Amino acid sequence: MPHSTADMQYQRDILDEFAESRKPRQYPTIEVANGLVVEDRSSGFVGDVVRWNHEAVTLRDRKQHLRHFTWKPGGFLFEGEPVTLVRPAQRATATQRVTASGSVAADRSAGARVARASRIWVEGKHDAELLEHVWGDDLCELGVVVEPLHGADDLAAAVLGFQPSAERRLGVLLDHLVPGSKESRIAATVDHPAVLVTGHPFVDVWAGIRPKVVGLDAWPEIAKGELSWKEALCDRLGVPFEGFWPKLRNGVRTYADLEPELVGAVERLIDFVAVG
Repeated sequence: MPHSTADMQYQRDILDEFAESRKPRQYPTIEVANGLVVEDRSSGFVGDVVRWNHEAVTLRDRKQHLRHFTWKPGGFLFEGEPVTLVRPAQRATATQRVTASGSVAADRSAGARVARASRIWVEGKHDAELLEHVWGDDLCELGVVVEPLHGADDLAAAVLGFQPSAERRLGVLLDHLVPGSKESRIAATVDHPAVLVTGHPFVDVWAGIRPKVVGLDAWPEIAKGELSWKEALCDRLGVPFEGFWPKLRNGVRTYADLEPELVGAVERLIDFVAVG
């Protein structure tokens, strides 16, 4: 039976609608800016933008937790509506640069800032080197010094000797700060309003670096009791222990090369000691 003109028009409409439905949805774009409050659509995490780089945007919620989210079409809600966040057009002058922590480097023409009395303590030399590597510009701008403890077993006594106060704040970064660990018991021995003890869940700061920086998908599993974690790692990878740390550290280009738990812990400490 021949189709009427009306039937043929209806069939074309159906195909047009199908074609339209297959087109990627277009979302309004918003230029990212510090302080912009958005919600990640996939996780429901709500926070204000604190920094960004080419890989991710970092949000901070009301509890000061930090999370990193990739740039994705329609990936965020702004005032209840799906939007696509976009990086600002490049406006940096010839003298501006972005630091490894994702912030714009301060103008150093006036010279370095005098160090504060406040300090950040970390467990060892490698922890201190990594913080300086990624957050060195921020720390210099704030006048905050990072010092290695070379072990935190007697942390309470060390804190007492530091004599913390409102003008002399202390932040402490511990490895493997998880419930039931030795580090969690050490942290519980310190209770002072001018001291913040926090940390990350990794057994060593090495594991807080994303394995992709040395071409791995994941760090190998290391059983308890095998050498030290660092030595066992190098043994698994078939590389010499000597010289591996500089290669690993220098593979870190920005904070996005670190695990979010480590980034969040460090930035909480920086914010805390910068007040004093």
